[in-house]
Amino acid sequence: MLTPFFHGFGTGGGLIVAIGAQNAFVLSQGVQRNHQFIIALICIICDVIFISAGVLGFGVAVSQNEMLSQWITLGGVIFLVIYGFRSLRSAFRNGGLNTKARTVLSLRSTIVTTLAVTLLNPHFYLDTVILMGGVSNQFNGVGRIYFLIGAASASTLWFISLSLGAQMLAPLFQKQLSWRILDTMVCVTMWTIAVSLIGYSPVWKGMLAY
Repeated sequence: MLTPFFHGFGTGGGLIVAIGAQNAFVLSQGVQRNHQFIIALICIICDVIFISAGVLGFGVAVSQNEMLSQWITLGGVIFLVIYGFRSLRSAFRNGGLNTKARTVLSLRSTIVTTLAVTLLNPHFYLDTVILMGGVSNQFNGVGRIYFLIGAASASTLWFISLSLGAQMLAPLFQKQLSWRILDTMVCVTMWTIAVSLIGYSPVWKGMLAY
């Protein structure tokens, strides 16, 4: 069952690594050593809960409706292509993370802010519930569970690494080249997943055959 595990790990990792409000917050607070482990734990728990909802709930529902499955696959491909394009475009723009300004938050404020940057982001639900649920549709039974474990492992590894390595990553991500490399890797990952979805869809396979 290594295939669904690594597919889940790669898909989850590709979506999580994309630097957004949540990751920027985790990184900046990690640099300041401000409750970084609590922040990482909250992010991991949120990811696991909503990825589970997508894979075990939404994914099962999709697998029972062929037409819905095709539309979800199409939507996933379009989203991933656009996501990848935005990352590629970002790679050619100037960027950097301002980690010099130190803002110490209380534990309560830290928890509230972490939940806000996570749960108030529409892309969070699109990534964890809709997209992950749709991608997991190509696996059945135990394979779906391994896909979920892979995705959860990617989330856990990423947020722990981001928190622990924040002190070293901060100077790195103040450099434009580092952001360009990261954005390019995100683009390649997103487009690779999009191609895999096209190959999975029977309808798209038939269209490509002509």
